[in-house]
Amino acid sequence: MVTGNVHKAAEVAAFFHNTAEITHISLDLPEYRSDDVGEIARGKARYAYEQLKTPLIVDDTGFFIDALKGFPGPYAAYVLNSIGNSGILRLMEGQADRTARFVTAIAFADTNGVRVFRGEIEGKIASAPRGGEGFGYDPIFETGEKTLAEIPLEEKSRISHRARALAAFHDWFLKEYPASRNANG
Repeated sequence: MVTGNVHKAAEVAAFFHNTAEITHISLDLPEYRSDDVGEIARGKARYAYEQLKTPLIVDDTGFFIDALKGFPGPYAAYVLNSIGNSGILRLMEGQADRTARFVTAIAFADTNGVRVFRGEIEGKIASAPRGGEGFGYDPIFETGEKTLAEIPLEEKSRISHRARALAAFHDWFLKEYPASRNANG
């Protein structure tokens, strides 16, 4: 797992129940720009593979708020670092429509190229931050009656947008990857 975010690496390890060998590699990746998190993840995976020459995964996540016309979208990390959750809550003051979603793209790179797997979770923006778990927008993103920050990591690693993308990757990897490696050397 190539990421500069230790929280993402921990979530990936928790998804695989720490049974798979997950190595966290911190590598400065270029900041690709696109409205599509899948294309951003694809670019990062291609770059990381060129540098490391080993099969790897990277991810990119967007946070899309309907009342803000999809903002911050794929620029979620920049916006979080710039205005934080408090800034998002200020932007949402007086908004009746509080629906939002996270979209994660997991990109797997090896000698055969890059494959992208997506996961999404729907929810809404809370009126105030809640919870002590998680990171990023987790304290203000409600799914059901709880924010992601109120859900223990083990449970979040089963239901989150990242978990859904990882599940798609996992299913493909177990079914298709051994065959594609044998066919392509």
